[in-house]
Amino acid sequence: MIAGFLLIAANLRVALTSIGPLVETIRGDLHLTAGEAGFIGTLPLLTFAAVSPQVPRLTRRFGTDQMLWAALATLAAGIVARSLPVTGLLWVGTVLLGAAIAVGNVLMPSLIKRDFPDRVSAVTGVYTAVIGIMASVAAGVAVPLAGTLPGGWRTSLGCWAGLVLVGLAVWTPQITRQRGAAPAEPTKTATPWRSLLAWECAAFMALSACGFYTVQSWYSSILQSHGTSETTAGWLLFAYQFVGVIMSIVMPFVLARLRDQRGVAFVSALIAVSGYLGLLFLPDLAVLWVLLTGIGAGGVFFLALAFFSLRAEDPRSSAALSGMGQSVGYLVAAFGPVLFGYLHDVTGDWRVPLAVLAGLTGVHALIGLRAGRDAHVQV
Repeated sequence: MIAGFLLIAANLRVALTSIGPLVETIRGDLHLTAGEAGFIGTLPLLTFAAVSPQVPRLTRRFGTDQMLWAALATLAAGIVARSLPVTGLLWVGTVLLGAAIAVGNVLMPSLIKRDFPDRVSAVTGVYTAVIGIMASVAAGVAVPLAGTLPGGWRTSLGCWAGLVLVGLAVWTPQITRQRGAAPAEPTKTATPWRSLLAWECAAFMALSACGFYTVQSWYSSILQSHGTSETTAGWLLFAYQFVGVIMSIVMPFVLARLRDQRGVAFVSALIAVSGYLGLLFLPDLAVLWVLLTGIGAGGVFFLALAFFSLRAEDPRSSAALSGMGQSVGYLVAAFGPVLFGYLHDVTGDWRVPLAVLAGLTGVHALIGLRAGRDAHVQV
């Protein structure tokens, strides 16, 4: 079960982060505008927003472990479809893999609450660390793989289906073992939509995701506009992810010494703001700003996922909060990459987009003071 848990986590970002360093290559090959290229990063988020609120209902019918197995199968199909030399399948495959990742995003906090109720922060740290490690590896090797493998960027994206199939094979025993052992689900439907705390968690998730996916979609392009090579930009994106991994390991130790998460959320967001402003005003120090952004983004990413367990009283409530929070969060976040690309098209450079991103992250810090307080969503 633990091996399967880690393999599911390993597959929740690679299909998304592997495309960021290749956006300019794909854009040139398929003759896309900046807005259309940005939509490659936005479409999965729209899919997250549409699918996430349906996941708790489907899970009550089919079971958590069965839904995760189906998500892995769908993810493999989506990755393969996106890499085929048919332009329309780029979008179809992206929707499929987005739907699959949405299921994993919603159910993993609930799974942590169910199987590790006394170690939520520690297990969430492992979970986010694995996500970050694999996401950073996928971003770092995307361009080298595209230059080495036959088929170019299509093969570079499609090869990650192999990792999904490994996870599918390892998780398969769970769909029979858990079916007989799992306790009956309550018939009452958890409804967090009227809870202010749930909305605060959703807003925190929205701005965390907005920053993360905007960086994944456009940071390589920003760095390249300042003279960084495509390969170097890809490895800087790797460094951004790797620093986030370190934060995932460190954060559980920090939180264990605190009564709540308000201060950590506030400071983490402010560190990310400093990274965005640094790249805006002193782009020659890009390495420093990427590292600072990674520290801040890694902290808020950990907290955004942890809140779905920490702010819930039980696995059922966690799934309901996660479904609601990720639906709202990703719906808002979906506009990030597109708005970023649109502002670049209108202004002709990256200064205004970076300033807007820094401002939104400042708001993020303030919301963290609310979402991080020690309380439970009442459902």
